[in-house]
Amino acid sequence: MEATMARKETINPASLPKPSGYAHGIRVGSTVYLGGQTALDADMRIVPGGIVEQFRQAFSNVLATLEEAGGKPEDLVDVTIYLTDVDDYMAHGREIGRIWREMAGREYPAMAGIGITRLWQEEALIEIKGVAVIGSGTAAE
Repeated sequence: MEATMARKETINPASLPKPSGYAHGIRVGSTVYLGGQTALDADMRIVPGGIVEQFRQAFSNVLATLEEAGGKPEDLVDVTIYLTDVDDYMAHGREIGRIWREMAGREYPAMAGIGITRLWQEEALIEIKGVAVIGSGTAAE
């Protein structure tokens, strides 16, 4: 019996800056690999205002790619957050948690937070990437 290969589909939402040398997301079957997103806005600028505002924008960019692929926040199964200042993120943890719940609900995927020295854009404080499995989320009760 011949194995069926899932087709690889590139996901680049029009609402996000046009990628060059990378894809915002790749869907293979029901799995979506969400490329790292910083807090770039539509004008290709990192949003000002600190870690909370950058978290909101970066996570919004991740969710835009997921939505373009046909998914929802509850389909997230793995999220990695890269931080240039872990202490700053932790100091704002309650507010960031509130934003997460507002944007993605109360279910959390497997997660990792990793402290790093810097990101591609010098003013970026955070980058978020993830993996989602379309249809894996539970229905709201």
